[in-house]
Amino acid sequence: MNLSKGFWENKYKTNKIGWDLGEISPPLKSYFDQLTNKNLKILIPGGGNSYEAEYLFKKGFKNVYVVDISKQPLENIKNRVANFPDSQLIFADFFDLDLKFDLIIEQTFFCAINPNLREKYASKMHKYLNKNGKLVGLLFDAKLNEDHPPFGGNKEEYKTYFKPYFSLEIFTECYNSYPNRQEMELFVKFVKKGI
Repeated sequence: MNLSKGFWENKYKTNKIGWDLGEISPPLKSYFDQLTNKNLKILIPGGGNSYEAEYLFKKGFKNVYVVDISKQPLENIKNRVANFPDSQLIFADFFDLDLKFDLIIEQTFFCAINPNLREKYASKMHKYLNKNGKLVGLLFDAKLNEDHPPFGGNKEEYKTYFKPYFSLEIFTECYNSYPNRQEMELFVKFVKKGI
């Protein structure tokens, strides 16, 4: 299973991006609308076309960063939001970052990586967050594919990855998912443990 840079670039070139809602995910919009600190340094990993980054930026959150292994979606963001800072559109592998954030948003990245990287994902999230930093977003609560993304899972499995690094403050069935994801998502808000 080769989920390389080329694999993802080809998905965008051939427009095989079924995970892309074409708009901000309703649960994340609701969460963002509650945020008041516009100085938060926010990362959206594996952000793709990131309507979430666009929404935050237009609401006045100027420290929003998107990292993606594919260049095309980063260019798509720049085309939609001309004044989005180039330095905050990071063309790189998430696992190679050397930055710190107050808030990291999970939106279809966890389900896109090879499942054998899930434990590494949790430890990197912990590493990339500042003290009391938060990992917030959506995880699939469904049995999906085994040989290609999106990869599914369940709450009990996810706990094994995140409990060592985070206080699982909110970990519940999502009530306001996008229509085609109803009853398939968990909304999570994990707070970095001081380990």
